[in-house]
Amino acid sequence: MLKNLVLIALIILLTVNFAQAASMKVNPEAKSFRYSTTVEKERPQLDEITRNLIAAYQKNPTEANKQALRNQIAVNYDKVVAKKKAKLEELRQTAKDQSKIDEMQVIVDEMLRDRESRIDQTLSRFTDSRLRPGVRETKDGYLPVLGAAQNISIAYTPVTNAEYAEFLKATGKNAAASALQSKANYPVVNVSYNDAVAYCNWLSKKDGSAVYRLPTEREWEQAAGHMPKDADFNAGENKGITPVNAFSGTLSASGAIDMWGNVWEWTSTSRTQYKSC
Repeated sequence: MLKNLVLIALIILLTVNFAQAASMKVNPEAKSFRYSTTVEKERPQLDEITRNLIAAYQKNPTEANKQALRNQIAVNYDKVVAKKKAKLEELRQTAKDQSKIDEMQVIVDEMLRDRESRIDQTLSRFTDSRLRPGVRETKDGYLPVLGAAQNISIAYTPVTNAEYAEFLKATGKNAAASALQSKANYPVVNVSYNDAVAYCNWLSKKDGSAVYRLPTEREWEQAAGHMPKDADFNAGENKGITPVNAFSGTLSASGAIDMWGNVWEWTSTSRTQYKSC
């Protein structure tokens, strides 16, 4: 009798799931998951409570105000986690491809695992003394990395073919530089870690007033900000590499663009015998 009850319950559950899937509307903007109810285009806007707490800390940077701000950041973060969990359940019921379920599971697991560090990263950005209106608007091609341990800036876009070609010409590699001219505003690819470091060193010598280097993994994350992605985010937008400003409407935490998708980016952080990218 127990087996029959379990079987009946299973049949009812499957019927409900199929009914739910049948009632869902196809989202024409969705890429990898055609029933997706959200396709994220930009970082969520800060709510009034969070903005007021940031203003209160800037006016009076006490530990009490800082803790109140952190508590609100945690509330905001947990709301996003709840949203991702709901999306995971939706995918389990309606996704045709198991890979989409697995992708969202990884996102949820990562958000739960790194909750405290992500909240602290956001807090460090919101309490940075350089936080002010217009901070995410580049004036010289670089933007301050709010919350970073040092007073550092990051480039507005990844290094382009045109920028890297200038380096190649200056170091006597004209033939290689010529090959990059056809897509000048595309990110340069197939650059080794050592060549990336050499490029940074060349920029330092050329500038003479600043030191250029690859960011650490933590600095890169701080500049990018934590944007928990739905399974559809940036999926299927383009089958190949795009110009670095193709999605300039989507800004990272620092105001830099093209930090999600397109190409891998080197950092100076080591992972076993490799560098993180």
